[in-house]
Amino acid sequence: MAEMAAQKSSSHLVGNSAWNASAFLVSVGLNLIILPFVLFRLGAGVFGVASLVAACIAPALAFSSALALSTTRELTQRLAASERDDARRFFATALFLAGAGGGAIAITLSLAGPPVASHLFGLEGAIANDLPFAFLFGSLGWLCQCVSMVFLALFTARQDYGRLAAITMATALVSTLSMLVLVPRWPQASTFLGCQALGFATALLTAFAISRHTVAEWVARPGLHRAPLGDLLRLGGWQFAAQGGGLIANQVDRYLLGAFLAPQFAGYYTIAQRLEEAVYIGVLKIGEILFPFFSSLQEESNDRIADLLFRSAWVLNLLAASVLGALIPVAGPLLQAWTGREVAAETQGLLVLLAVAGMLGCASNVFAFYLLANGRSRASALISIVTAVVTLATSSLALPYFGWKAAGWSACLGMIAQIVITMVLLRRSFSLLAMWPRMAHFVFLPLGTGIVTALALRYFVAEGLFDLARQWWLVGVSYGLAAGVIFVVVVAVSTMGPYGATCWQDLRVIAGRFLPGRLV
Repeated sequence: MAEMAAQKSSSHLVGNSAWNASAFLVSVGLNLIILPFVLFRLGAGVFGVASLVAACIAPALAFSSALALSTTRELTQRLAASERDDARRFFATALFLAGAGGGAIAITLSLAGPPVASHLFGLEGAIANDLPFAFLFGSLGWLCQCVSMVFLALFTARQDYGRLAAITMATALVSTLSMLVLVPRWPQASTFLGCQALGFATALLTAFAISRHTVAEWVARPGLHRAPLGDLLRLGGWQFAAQGGGLIANQVDRYLLGAFLAPQFAGYYTIAQRLEEAVYIGVLKIGEILFPFFSSLQEESNDRIADLLFRSAWVLNLLAASVLGALIPVAGPLLQAWTGREVAAETQGLLVLLAVAGMLGCASNVFAFYLLANGRSRASALISIVTAVVTLATSSLALPYFGWKAAGWSACLGMIAQIVITMVLLRRSFSLLAMWPRMAHFVFLPLGTGIVTALALRYFVAEGLFDLARQWWLVGVSYGLAAGVIFVVVVAVSTMGPYGATCWQDLRVIAGRFLPGRLV
């Protein structure tokens, strides 16, 4: 019976991951298709300014993300019909915070952003004149996203990833189509950010409509309730610090590039980061379903949770090693086919470093979901702040002396610091005798094997691919082959040792979800 329940739970998790992955593939596919078009229409300089404005607005995501995560956690624990009134009070309070707090932040960004950015990045002329509109559209887009995330928490808490996927796809489609129509007519940074804002507005309207139709009894008007406010702030306060640290670590290179160098270098960095980030977030989205899942396991034993934790980590690290590692050997041809040979020559080294940093960052993702699901937002904040401090210090020292291509090294060092602090905190959570062997097998082994294999492939084949690659189909085949080779090597290595049978069993369960039974 227990084995059947475990298999059902695994199948449910895989199904949710499939919905998340599908939505992500559609949204990131549209984003990657439209980005070269936008870059060509705007030019590297204006595109760089749009990237800097987006980076200035990004810290506001610390508020919206923290609110969404704390709301999701509280709603996850109140799904029973008997707790509906309590859940409605949490929803009403979260919606009030999103509207009031988010509105104040959006107004502040709209008014203070243009003069600060103009002075900090040395912008003037027509580009500076466009900044008020760019910040206005960017702030409005963030505000729509902030409010919509409260409605999306209703579906996340219920693990209703089918509807979440539909909302994500609609958002990406509206944003992409508006860019195709509006950017050629008004090739300005504000147009690009305005099109993104249209997508977020679509998400808000769609989330509101679907929630009113499907879970209307859980929806409430904005209101302020003392007890829910305290619970949301208690968890969300530390999570705000965690999100803020993560956003600073993610954006600091763009800030420094804009301050020390021309905006076009921020544009080049954004191009390389967008590719790596697209794949990294894809892995993160697939693993995102673990947050509500771990939140629902409060009554399980410590050994059971630890077993699920490390096995989930291996599955996600196998995926991360394959899809992020495959970027390393094909970095040059991929960028060449996407943005042209000149941009590819400038940015391929940075993309390699960012891909390695992304793989290192995946070592901590599952454990971060676990800490958050257990309300340990202080630990999440500590991890994020340490990562931000190391990244900021490294970038501040390296960029002025070694130029914009040194940006990737700070990301790698920041992720190494993140791994160290996460392992220390995790050791305090579990007193398992075999914790470190599990950590080595389920976490470090797949990622280390993936990095070594990817770098070896780049050493032997990257130069030839860069000279030959002219077509998307060749780049796609090369990427698929690289991912396949890395996958096979990591699986082969992981199936050795004391936990090899467990890894193989989990791989068969996942394959059974997507392949006919006779092939598994």
